[in-house]
Amino acid sequence: MKHLFIVNPVAGGRDRTAEVSEQVQRAFAARAEQYEVYTTIAPMDACAKIESEAASGEELRVYACGGDGTLNECVCGAIGRGNVAVTHYPGGTGNDFVRCFGAEKDRFRDLDALLDGVVRRLDAIDCNGRASINICSVGIDARIGTDVHKYSALPLLGGKASYITSAAVNLIKGIRQPLRVTCGTQCFDGDMSLICACNGSYYGGGFHPVPEARPDDGVLDFLIVKGVSRLSFVKLIGAYSKGRYADMPQVITHVRGERIEIDSDTELAVNVDGELIFGKKVVMQLKRGAVNFLVPKDMTYFRAQPAACV
Repeated sequence: MKHLFIVNPVAGGRDRTAEVSEQVQRAFAARAEQYEVYTTIAPMDACAKIESEAASGEELRVYACGGDGTLNECVCGAIGRGNVAVTHYPGGTGNDFVRCFGAEKDRFRDLDALLDGVVRRLDAIDCNGRASINICSVGIDARIGTDVHKYSALPLLGGKASYITSAAVNLIKGIRQPLRVTCGTQCFDGDMSLICACNGSYYGGGFHPVPEARPDDGVLDFLIVKGVSRLSFVKLIGAYSKGRYADMPQVITHVRGERIEIDSDTELAVNVDGELIFGKKVVMQLKRGAVNFLVPKDMTYFRAQPAACV
């Protein structure tokens, strides 16, 4: 078995290659397994590296040493590969995916706990051919989420503050657009402000749109938000960020399912785990149990009964 540590040198605003290398060397001082610390040099470089290493058929454990974007690239390389397991060794701005594990999220910062961990099968989302392990969205939410990194590097604007700053800037650009949405037997046609598909439960530096969403329950949670005015959106976003979608049934529709299709006459910005893609037709499809995910042993999160599939 080989351990591959993927370091994104720009995650979190600084290059952690030397720091991670030192931590890995210390952790493997008494271990016989093979390991490599690899620093990415371009977008999707992590995906290509994993695919290359996995081709041998040897068991491979991949550690995403960066933020949610780094984790997404590693998931893209690992998804559907039986000999590859991936995990997050957080070092980014938001580190939102592991927040779904509650207080146990900090265990992912314990390298020894990860090295001695166990593999769990987690669901993923296929979004126009790009894999996602956390949350995908379109509309103003996608523009806000993908612009967060522009503001997170500024003094005093980390985490949720950078998300709120991005939201304020994007409000000026407009927050509604005509879309045609199909989710199961339900169809929506008209102005929409945002649509999200949740496999995980946190994004955007700590926003928590569907608290009950789990990446191991075999179903996705979709929120479809009708077109609203700027003033209404300002009032809505606080409740939305705290997972209180049920308080606004006249504006937000919650659907659980496996697939959602979004059609637009103009090109859409699509957020995929904080990364940006574009398309006029967007399909978000559940990939049940598609990712081997490495977690510390004996996590109480996995003792909880997952919600039933519908």
